[in-house]
Amino acid sequence: MGDVLNILWIIFQVVLGFNLVFPILLFFFYSLGKKPRITANPSAVQQNDYAIIVTAYEQTYTLKAVVESILLLKYSNYMVYIVADKCDITDLKFDDERVVVLRPEETLASNTRSHFYAINRFVRPHNILTIIDSDNLVEPDYLDELNPYFDAGYIAVQGVRDAKNLDTTLACLDAARDIYYHFYDGKVLFGVGSSATLAGSGMAFTTALYRESLEHLDVTGAGFDKVLQAAILTKNHRIAFAEKAIVYDEKTTRSDQLVNQRARWINTWFKYFKLGFSIIGSGIKNFSKNQLIFGLVLLRPPLFIFLILSMFCMFINLFVSITAVLVWGVSFILFVTGFIIALRSSHTDERVYKSLKSIPTFIYYQLISLYNSRRANKRSVATQHYHEKSINDVINK
Repeated sequence: MGDVLNILWIIFQVVLGFNLVFPILLFFFYSLGKKPRITANPSAVQQNDYAIIVTAYEQTYTLKAVVESILLLKYSNYMVYIVADKCDITDLKFDDERVVVLRPEETLASNTRSHFYAINRFVRPHNILTIIDSDNLVEPDYLDELNPYFDAGYIAVQGVRDAKNLDTTLACLDAARDIYYHFYDGKVLFGVGSSATLAGSGMAFTTALYRESLEHLDVTGAGFDKVLQAAILTKNHRIAFAEKAIVYDEKTTRSDQLVNQRARWINTWFKYFKLGFSIIGSGIKNFSKNQLIFGLVLLRPPLFIFLILSMFCMFINLFVSITAVLVWGVSFILFVTGFIIALRSSHTDERVYKSLKSIPTFIYYQLISLYNSRRANKRSVATQHYHEKSINDVINK
């Protein structure tokens, strides 16, 4: 019995420790490999017809700013569909005929229901749709940066969600987390021949793919992007990463905002991480690097969970095996190195670096989120927003 427990303990540590070194391993192969080259096709200018779907739940005060940023897009072949779910739209009026405001008769309380509410009311058959949150702002060349990927044959593209605000330590730490994931789960994953993970907004798909992936499902609560990316990878399509297709996303500034948001995200991981097993199985069956690597990423626990568990293992080994302690120490050094590489490779604001000393506080709030995760969707349906900035405020910051 003792031997069995020892073997299980070793297996547990190996599986857990793999998450610490996985990013730096991916970066190593990314550095050696040939990078994807996506160039614009001049003859395809303005041919793609975009539906820009903006979803709002209960709150509308950030919508004017996001629409203002969209109407500054250099690309002109698009329509904007605002789905104002459970919102008062009395004062939500826009003069531009490209903006359609939709107010569902009944509360939808679901991202995908809102998306399909818009899709079923398209004024024309758009071949591409892109999803934007109500707190986002878009760069003027956002659609122009997406276009080359669709012209190159990709049918799903994830852009970058850059920070709209860095006014508090929590916002800076939230931004640091996003920078890390955009680098490894976006740029590096796509660069080694797999797929970028979806981030909930700042992403675009052919309308046909989106309908094929989700129209037969009723996804409620957080995590529609997890279901969507699994559906896409099951068919072995690749999700491209467009690092210059930028939307600005509001970072959490308040502890209650952070706890509610992270509780939903943690709940989502526990609900959907098992999809990674089937995608890994498909990767082995199809000899698909795309599916195999992506499946491993889906199985990875949230960052703070595997960091805490890894520190626990290292502590236990102080009484069990000094060799294991050294192995854990090297693994932590590799992880920290990988984190620094991500920040250094992403033109990170100096305020983000200064905030890193408060990581223990950030982890503390996420532990509270973990405790609340089982009832996350009952605590809140959507993140509360507090920053009403214009695109010029953000670009000229």
